[in-house]
Amino acid sequence: MASTEDKAANKENVSSWKDSIYNPRTGELLGRTASSWALILLFYLVFYCFLAGMFALTMWVMLLTLDDYVPRYRDRVPEPGLVIRPNSLDITFNKSDSKNYRTYVNHLESFLQRYNDSMQENNADCIPGEYYMQDGGEMTKKVCPFRRTSLSLCSGLSDTDFGYQEGKPCVLLKMNRIIGLKPIGDPYINCTVKKDHPVQMHYFPSEGRIDKMYFPYYGKKAHENYMQPLVAVKLLLTKEDYNKELAVECRVEGTNLRNNDERDKFLGRVTFRVKVVE
Repeated sequence: MASTEDKAANKENVSSWKDSIYNPRTGELLGRTASSWALILLFYLVFYCFLAGMFALTMWVMLLTLDDYVPRYRDRVPEPGLVIRPNSLDITFNKSDSKNYRTYVNHLESFLQRYNDSMQENNADCIPGEYYMQDGGEMTKKVCPFRRTSLSLCSGLSDTDFGYQEGKPCVLLKMNRIIGLKPIGDPYINCTVKKDHPVQMHYFPSEGRIDKMYFPYYGKKAHENYMQPLVAVKLLLTKEDYNKELAVECRVEGTNLRNNDERDKFLGRVTFRVKVVE
């Protein structure tokens, strides 16, 4: 049976533990008085307000150095890549089944809507073969028209199936937008098929040329309605090409743009596969 001294010691320990949280005699909470807690909270309030003010001031000064129309740093993407439409690097379809290739056709039709003549009535008349320089005071730049009709058999106007129904599919190519890019020379697209015998192709516009009047590009905000020039390639496949997977490589040629960087397979070129099932 616990002695009277043990009971007194236990009561004293419990009282000491409670006093460490709140001491009714001194009014201390967790070892500090109300005035002490108020001073600590005031210090941290002022300290964090000062940090928030410094951060806001730093952001404001940084934003003053930025231009809404031109990125401050443009050295990370100095050369354009090459992309294709329909948006697939593996084009496989059965030419006898319209449902099988309808996805590709719908994608091309949707993509070319903004190239309709009705969408380009207000675009400027540019001089072919010359850069369209607009370094004047106007912040909103004019746009050179690229008409869908220039894609001829691959425009989707005369052939709404873009050649997929006859097993001679069209593929659209375009370069990525690079602000201020002015390619030296006369750029054009050249495609080759990796197989024993060559595959005939038709290019639209003629010879796969990309006119220099579409350069330079001034940025998304300044050049809001900019029309990227396109090159359409119609693959004239024959019966012996059907049911085979063909690797097609397209490159930007005739200019100083790089197209043979082994570290970047899409820099100035693109490789895709085509398989037509009969």
